[in-house]
Amino acid sequence: MSALAADAGRQRTARRLTLAAALLLGVCVAASTMRSAPWPQNVAWTAGMLLPLLLPLPGLWRGNRRTCAWATLCVAPYFIYGVTEVIANPVVRVTAAMILFAGLAWFASLVYCLRVSRPLRGGAPGLQGTSAD
Repeated sequence: MSALAADAGRQRTARRLTLAAALLLGVCVAASTMRSAPWPQNVAWTAGMLLPLLLPLPGLWRGNRRTCAWATLCVAPYFIYGVTEVIANPVVRVTAAMILFAGLAWFASLVYCLRVSRPLRGGAPGLQGTSAD
């Protein structure tokens, strides 16, 4: 198998891993927020909590590298929510820990996607042949 085909396979695996981690995080958030409030309010709360997860999905589905880069910023609300609820609210500590770990898994998969899809090392044309000394 050529190096190009192996690289394409790693990129495809990274994209699938990223989408699976996003799905896991979405399920954890939906399960947590649907139990947190009475019926009409919990739907709005769930939609609001899932919005940062849904925004980058079209670009992640296409395998856009720039989307992987800015989607790492979308992990912050889930990380903050998870840490806060784990510390402050013992009733939802288990679901908050699941959100926290799923958010960290999504972040790690996004970083992995960025690593395997980075361009080959060639640099800018003006920088070839220069030394850093």
